Amino acid sequence: MRKFIRGVDGFNHRLGRIMMYGIFVLMGILLISSINKTFFTPTLWTLEMAQFTMVAYYILGGPYSIQLGSNVRMDLLYGEWSPRKKAVVDLFTVLFLIFYLCVLLYGAIGSTAYSLGYFGTEPISFFGGLITGSEEIGYLETSPSGWRPWLWPIKTIMILGIFLMLLQCISELLKDVLRLKGEAI
Repeated sequence: MRKFIRGVDGFNHRLGRIMMYGIFVLMGILLISSINKTFFTPTLWTLEMAQFTMVAYYILGGPYSIQLGSNVRMDLLYGEWSPRKKAVVDLFTVLFLIFYLCVLLYGAIGSTAYSLGYFGTEPISFFGGLITGSEEIGYLETSPSGWRPWLWPIKTIMILGIFLMLLQCISELLKDVLRLKGEAI
């Protein structure tokens, strides 16, 4: 358990520290957009690229936020509880979050398969088929904007981010179990 916690926490910590600088990438894109709109011809790609950057920043930074405990909590009661009672409540509530993330991950996998041209009902087997060579990528979904970028890269980032959040939630669950057993983490 401790090895899993250390591995997940370490990876998400490093990725979160890197993703903190994503806000500067977003600011750069918006600065380019402002300069082009003011002095030159407005560009088509800046608004959508800013949206994609914000999605990556938010979703890949999510596991780090969960790890730091900076997610939104109702501290009205929680702040006064003992560490053991907090662990019991966290253990119970993280199960709902894990269920939600599993449903979200399944939906993200289906949406990504669709963006790669798969229109069937088994998206997970589609990705297995891509690995073994029994499936092929079909017509790639693009954004309906004037720029028309492919959508599979950002959807793949969403799968990765949701999966990492799921791993971080499992790590938090295991930490709560260790706290309830009275062991140091």
